[in-house]
Amino acid sequence: MPTVLKTILLLTASNLFMTYAWYGHLRTQAHKAWYVAALVSWGIALFEYLLQVPANRIGYTTLSLAQLKMLQEVIAIGVFIPFAVVYMKQPIKLDFLFAALCLLGAVYFVFRGNAAAA
Repeated sequence: MPTVLKTILLLTASNLFMTYAWYGHLRTQAHKAWYVAALVSWGIALFEYLLQVPANRIGYTTLSLAQLKMLQEVIAIGVFIPFAVVYMKQPIKLDFLFAALCLLGAVYFVFRGNAAAA
């Protein structure tokens, strides 16, 4: 499997855990004390780190640090928007599209003239 694809898959899985750890408690732990939600979130975040650290180490063999970070940001918004709409029942907003377009512009500048080898 190409290095960039491995990185993308691991970062996507990591972002699923991260997004749930950061925001899922707003729905599932709203009735509990904040410190209980924090402890639950930290437990979930452990799984995020178990995927994120290898993803970054693998990705850094092929991608620059800026490329790796930008890839993570694009994946983060790609995970967050469906999470917000489907799980958190937030309305779809045109601002989501504008934010994604801004990130695509950032991707262009970070990757231009320096395509990552797979």
